[in-house]
Amino acid sequence: MSESKQNGTNRRRFLKRTGAIAAATTLSALAAPPVHAAEDGTIKIALVGCGGRGGGAAVNALSVTGGPIKIVALADVFKNKVDSLYNRLSGRFGDKVDVPEERRFVGFDSYKKAIEAVGPGGVILLVTPPCFRPMHVEAAVEAGVHIFMEKSFAVDAPGVHRILKAGEAATKKNLKVAGGLMSRHYAPLEAAIEQIHDGAIGDVITCWAYRMHGPVGFAARPAEVTEMGHQIRNYHCYTWVNGSFLLDWLIHNLDVCCWAKGAWPVSAQGQGARMTRVPKDQLYDEYSVEYAFPDGTRMQAQGRHITGCYDFFGDVIHGTKGSAVIGEGVSDPKIYKGHNTTRENEIWRHTGERQTPYQVEHQLLFDAIRSDTPYNETKRSAMACMTGILGRMASESGKKITWDEAMASTLELAPGIEEFTMDSTPPVTPDAEGNYPIAIPGRAKVL
Repeated sequence: MSESKQNGTNRRRFLKRTGAIAAATTLSALAAPPVHAAEDGTIKIALVGCGGRGGGAAVNALSVTGGPIKIVALADVFKNKVDSLYNRLSGRFGDKVDVPEERRFVGFDSYKKAIEAVGPGGVILLVTPPCFRPMHVEAAVEAGVHIFMEKSFAVDAPGVHRILKAGEAATKKNLKVAGGLMSRHYAPLEAAIEQIHDGAIGDVITCWAYRMHGPVGFAARPAEVTEMGHQIRNYHCYTWVNGSFLLDWLIHNLDVCCWAKGAWPVSAQGQGARMTRVPKDQLYDEYSVEYAFPDGTRMQAQGRHITGCYDFFGDVIHGTKGSAVIGEGVSDPKIYKGHNTTRENEIWRHTGERQTPYQVEHQLLFDAIRSDTPYNETKRSAMACMTGILGRMASESGKKITWDEAMASTLELAPGIEEFTMDSTPPVTPDAEGNYPIAIPGRAKVL
């Protein structure tokens, strides 16, 4: 079964079961095969990455229905984050949170201890900055643990290849893997994509992915924090840690455009600049990338985080006879006749059921574990990630780069990451004035 059909089937199963939750809970608990859960049907969960998104993922996992669950370990490189999240979760979920002090792990190797704590058949939530995702996913698959991996999934082409290889190994081991592209599980968007694929706007000819808003935040470095710790605390601001604003912030809407088109790009050319940003980091504050699809049609990605400018967060899809406004940031997707997206031209909007996609993606994962049905979103997640990486390569270099060239790249943004500690020298360091290297189009090495 293809990923799109499999996910559609799983979502429909989810919608059907929510109407009879008590009965489903009882039956699922009784039917849970011992290989996937403890003898009483309890699925053990561990979280790696206790920041804001990690806390959200833990809440989602602890809120799934269908049988007993328990979070048994928390891990992060910062102890205060582990302790703070433990207090919040235990206060909200009570005995679903069984994380004594000895299972609150701290350090760069804490992911190994968290994976060991859940053991084979457990679930690991991987919600650290994306530079760490490939090695964490590999370790989880090796240990026979089911995975939720937050976006983004890698920061460079070697990392994408590691994710793809680990995903193939997960399939062979019958492990379930969910990727954090939650827009794929938003019912109104799924319905809109179905309309597009059924020809509501004709053939798709252009896709526009936007994320434009105020500046990305930055925290000054306290005296007691190492340079490594400072960059990880501000992971959005350093390319080796998050892969760039274009990748880690636009990935959802790049993915939605490619979903609407039904294809991944074959090349990209574009530009980016650091125009108004003041904090000393590596961020471009503007990106504009033109992608080409196999049939010659185009996708344009615009990313900007500058105060006082026009803001928009979403996707605009143009077809031969109509258009659509959809994507992350658009809670109420609509389809129009023609290309003027006015109310009088509106021909479709979603009127059915909707749920929180963050919750749905976790429910689908746990349902697949309990029912022992195939569930692996690795390949699609990796392709969406590579789309963002390709765009970063094109904009930083100023060159036109093909998909194949990008995938063949051996350039690692964080070589030796497996050996990092809080006292290690990061892949980039500031000069005497505190400035970090910025990619200069025409000079930057990206392949």
